[in-house]
Amino acid sequence: MRFARTGVFVFFALACLIAAGLKVGDPPAVQMKTFADAFLSTLDEKSKAVAVMPYDSPQRVGWHFIPMKSRKGLVLREMNAAQRAAALRLVRAALSEAGYDKTSKIMELEGVLQRLEGPDRNWERDPNKYYVTIFGTPSDSEAWGLSFEGHHISLNFVCRGGVVVDSTPQFFAANPATIMNDVEGPLGKGTRVLRKEEQLAFDLVNSLDEGQAAKAQIAEEAPREIRFAGEPQAEVGEPEGIAFDGLSMEQRKRLKKLVMTYVNAVPEQVAKARRQTINNDGWQQVHFAWAGATKPGIGHYYRVRGKGFLIEFVNTQADAAGNPANHIHCVWRDLTGDFDLPAAK
Repeated sequence: MRFARTGVFVFFALACLIAAGLKVGDPPAVQMKTFADAFLSTLDEKSKAVAVMPYDSPQRVGWHFIPMKSRKGLVLREMNAAQRAAALRLVRAALSEAGYDKTSKIMELEGVLQRLEGPDRNWERDPNKYYVTIFGTPSDSEAWGLSFEGHHISLNFVCRGGVVVDSTPQFFAANPATIMNDVEGPLGKGTRVLRKEEQLAFDLVNSLDEGQAAKAQIAEEAPREIRFAGEPQAEVGEPEGIAFDGLSMEQRKRLKKLVMTYVNAVPEQVAKARRQTINNDGWQQVHFAWAGATKPGIGHYYRVRGKGFLIEFVNTQADAAGNPANHIHCVWRDLTGDFDLPAAK
């Protein structure tokens, strides 16, 4: 059953859980525990042994977004319809509406790749080849974790004491970044899943004057990949690029809007905590850096660095149809420590 057809099962699961006592206004961690318990209740012991790992497993901090033959956790395509609906409802509880929309469309892009690459493709493309892993026992007091991962998605959460205490690394990608070909399926020509992440940055960099641009640009050519891909922690140096205080009022608004696109991928209570951390650290700590071209179709890269967060975005690879610089990777990292662990020193 395709990802888009699970709505009736999700609705049924939600109705049952509300009847069981879940309140719509419950905090995200409380909802995540409820839906994690509901998901686990649908599994037999064999499947549960695959889906659940110890909280202190080294695999909890192992993450990546490249195509793989298999990953940690239980894959959606090996679940029945009810199990898959329960798994996706758990993922939905961990994200905002915008974050879940990105997630579902990135999964559907696997179907686009399947059609564009044809039967001789190197990698299997399947919108249901995404894996759910629960680390530890879902609890209102003890720490437990959730991973949802597959090609071009890696979402990682830690809950403790009824609170989401960490929600990174948060990785999204899109190939094609813009669908330029006529393809069958739910995503048509012109679809641009990560439009805001790219367009807002273009708007900002192209608004800079000559002096500002000289400060913002850190390289003439964009790197091929984000830094620290797959690493448990991001080991950053000193901030590069133009400082927030070096921007005009309108440019500051654009930078804030760009940052909020990443911040708001998670539920409002979690996003609010992210915003509060940035405000407490001070926006004057934030730097915007650019590398590569300042127009579509040619490799480009940016990073936004605050005291407690790092955003990286790269678009240098061709898409599956050969269109240049039409393949996005972007990530939000917690510089106080991903996976609720101490930051790298």
